[in-house]
Amino acid sequence: MKKFFTKTLVVSLLLLCSLSIQALAQTAISGKVVEEGTGEPLAGVNIIVKGKVIGTITNVNGEFNLQVNDAPPLVLVFSFIGFESKEIQVTNASTSGLEVSLAEQTMLGQEVVISASRVEESILESPVSIEKMDILAVQNTASDDYYKGIANLKGVDVASSSINFQIINARGFASTGNTRFVQLTDGMDTQAPALNFPIGNLNGPSELDVESVELIPGAASALYGPNAFNGILLVNSKSPFEYQGASAMAKIGVNHIGSEADQDASPMYNVAVRYAKAYNNKFAFKVNFAYSRADDWHGTSTFDRNANLTPEGFPFNPGPDRLHYMGDEASLNMNILRFSATTPGNVGWQTLASSGAGFYSSGQTAWLMAQNGFLPNHVVSAPSYREENIVDYGAENIKGNVGLFYRLTDKLELSYLYNGGFGTSVYTGAQRYSLANFEVQQHRLQLRSDNFFVRAYTTREKSGDSYIAEFLGKKINDVRFGGDVSNYLTQYPLYYLEYLYNQGYRKEDDPNSVTLQQQIAAHEYARDVMLNQLYPLDENSERFTEIKEGQINGVVPFGPKFDDASNLYHIEGQYDFKNEIDFMELQMGGSYRIFSLNSNGTIFDDEGGLTIKEYGAYVQASKRVIDNLKLTGSLRYDKNENFDGQFNPRISGVLTIAENHNIRGSFQTGFRIPTTQGQYIDLDILTARLLGGLPESAEKYNITENAYTRESVNAYTSRIFATGTSPTDEANIALLVPFTEFDPVKPEQVKSFEIGYKSLIANKLMIDLAYYYNIYNDFITQIQVRKASADVATNPAAGASLLNGTSANTFQIYTNFDQEVSSQGAALGLTYNLPSNFTLNGNYTWSKLNDEIDNGLSEFNTPEHKFNISFANRKLTDKLGFNITYRWQEAFEWESSFAQGPVPSYSTLDAQVSYKLKDLKSIVKLGGSNVLNDYYIQSLGGPNIGGIYYISVTFDELMN
Repeated sequence: MKKFFTKTLVVSLLLLCSLSIQALAQTAISGKVVEEGTGEPLAGVNIIVKGKVIGTITNVNGEFNLQVNDAPPLVLVFSFIGFESKEIQVTNASTSGLEVSLAEQTMLGQEVVISASRVEESILESPVSIEKMDILAVQNTASDDYYKGIANLKGVDVASSSINFQIINARGFASTGNTRFVQLTDGMDTQAPALNFPIGNLNGPSELDVESVELIPGAASALYGPNAFNGILLVNSKSPFEYQGASAMAKIGVNHIGSEADQDASPMYNVAVRYAKAYNNKFAFKVNFAYSRADDWHGTSTFDRNANLTPEGFPFNPGPDRLHYMGDEASLNMNILRFSATTPGNVGWQTLASSGAGFYSSGQTAWLMAQNGFLPNHVVSAPSYREENIVDYGAENIKGNVGLFYRLTDKLELSYLYNGGFGTSVYTGAQRYSLANFEVQQHRLQLRSDNFFVRAYTTREKSGDSYIAEFLGKKINDVRFGGDVSNYLTQYPLYYLEYLYNQGYRKEDDPNSVTLQQQIAAHEYARDVMLNQLYPLDENSERFTEIKEGQINGVVPFGPKFDDASNLYHIEGQYDFKNEIDFMELQMGGSYRIFSLNSNGTIFDDEGGLTIKEYGAYVQASKRVIDNLKLTGSLRYDKNENFDGQFNPRISGVLTIAENHNIRGSFQTGFRIPTTQGQYIDLDILTARLLGGLPESAEKYNITENAYTRESVNAYTSRIFATGTSPTDEANIALLVPFTEFDPVKPEQVKSFEIGYKSLIANKLMIDLAYYYNIYNDFITQIQVRKASADVATNPAAGASLLNGTSANTFQIYTNFDQEVSSQGAALGLTYNLPSNFTLNGNYTWSKLNDEIDNGLSEFNTPEHKFNISFANRKLTDKLGFNITYRWQEAFEWESSFAQGPVPSYSTLDAQVSYKLKDLKSIVKLGGSNVLNDYYIQSLGGPNIGGIYYISVTFDELMN
């Protein structure tokens, strides 16, 4: 399949190239571009021949030379960031001494966007909500990194798992691995093939190479295909034809000042270089390199996922499962051990009391006390270790980019692009993952004209030394407790009983006579014996480090590491009929994609490899039916080999009620194909086995045979432990609900209605208002079932096998909710240009989930209210500029498979001051993110985020 893919691409490109015959130069143009009013030359002005790809830029003296292989008349488009664009018609085949002046202007309402309709259009006339950051916004962001500045766009939610790993979302249902959102960098999907969600900016361009960022909140499947469900983000890098010369950036910062984790302040480093050069407007190349290093934000939360299991009246929970402590996921209800002497297949520890004196003299005292009810309904968990001693917090990111561009003719450009990202980060999914020495590389080959493109690319992922933090904690406990952590869980109750025995209790006594204080003391005694006398281990000791290093290298299921090298192959194209059709606008496109999964059995059931094929095609037509009304309709069809095909329409209209006043309305649908993990995962996470939702996964493990729903098993075990009754008791068995039928997972659906208003008043005030209503069906979710050793209805004794859940009998599998759910929201954005270049910008977002999921997690994960305010002046003087941004969001409830609980409200203040050193062609920037240093979290399980204070120097040869 890979060979077929490569051959198809090469043949297609050769056929297209063979149609292009290079003509002799027919028109020569030279001249100079200056600033209107001052007459000073402008370096780096972009000059393009309208309707072609040919163009050039001005040199340091504002001069340019351009040869075009067409006879006049021609139209030249002159554009420069921060200046008004100008079109000049050339009628002479030999034009020299052309002088063009450009006037400085604000870009308010003048931005051109591509993502909304996949063709260029004014942002004021976009048929859907869209946000944009141009070069100036990227350069002047108050955040310590432009990518983090995306959070200040209206409607955006951000979940940070690491200082260098942020996940973007819009319109609800956010997660730390957002599979409902698509991110494209120069047209390439940035999702990691084995994860199926964008990896933030870990392999994206540095701020030196970013030209623009465009964000569409809401469904976009009609144009962008599967998983453009909640929105799409397009990051566009700079062309080496248009942005030439050398540039460099050095930034040093500090974080962990006054850290809540008692950390010392830590330095941060970020450097980037870019060089681009064009030769005769025919060939150009660019090279980028970026490196960042920081001590990552630490996860220090003691939030207990088992808090509801805390015994009444206890000042502590003997069975905690804390978010950022690794190893305590292994747990056991002590009451289960009363069955150990009589029930086959369950853990046994009575042999530990087979000799000795006192408590051990009879050899049977311990389990007889247990059988008589002296072991209470208390869950005990294994000891845990702070995340900082388990996870690699050395956050590092190395990024490389190479671009080669060749203009075959004035209308055809062939390019090769390479993006590579390497480093270390932390990711929160179903567990905490240390992404150590990972790599994601992309290669793209593209042929484009002004009316079509064909591109093919591959994304190649390697897990490096990445591992599951909780698994490593468990492996350390295995070594600590003589080969298996279960030794701790089964011996601990023995010393609990020993304490009661030493207090005078005997097996024939009434266990209800044990006081609350004696129970508390018994737990403290058992823990002290196990952790301080029999199995001591200081997690700051050399022995701990030796154990950790010895256990970190095994791969799943024998160790914590992944061994993944999955790839994605994609080819797509689009043709715009603007040169053939005048009465309407018409575009058509299509794509073909292959996932090649190769985790060597550490994530997927993919020994020997797995492939998933998808294809899609779309058509879009637009027409201005009357002078002030433009209608657009699009239809896309997509097919994944494992699911039925999906049609997705979009209908939109833009009504111009007055100049620069537009009302828009749209209806569109979207869908989300289950991820590669949602289809094929087969992963042992100790307490359960995660399974993909295709029929073969259910069949492989016979999950409908002697299986019961997790909710009913919880009710069954809770009653047994709480009442001291037998697993064979009829009242207990009556609680079990058999799981006899599995519904394979299928794509998730959304219908989205949106109405909006956008206007520009007096060229000073921009207003953007939108309201949407979404209807969701077939929510993709995961359910848990547990299998018994036999049918409990006919063999009640088999119920005892349900009392303890492991990956051998507990399965968590993907499926769908059959409940329809709706949400709604609104967003308001205001931008006001004040006198003397001051700008005031604000936005407010309201998001509301109308329906709760029955018997499941909604995972809406979005605050109902949030707003941003910024005040800036990039030219307070010729040299001085500043930007101040304030962001606030209210508290909300976080729901995920990792944790459920509150995310408190928080606010941040970002600020920066910039100073231009014209003689050195450099800008010095002093600033900070969260300058008030109020620590906060963005997701439950995410790290504590504090202030970052930095100073940077950016050199740009052409100051563009």
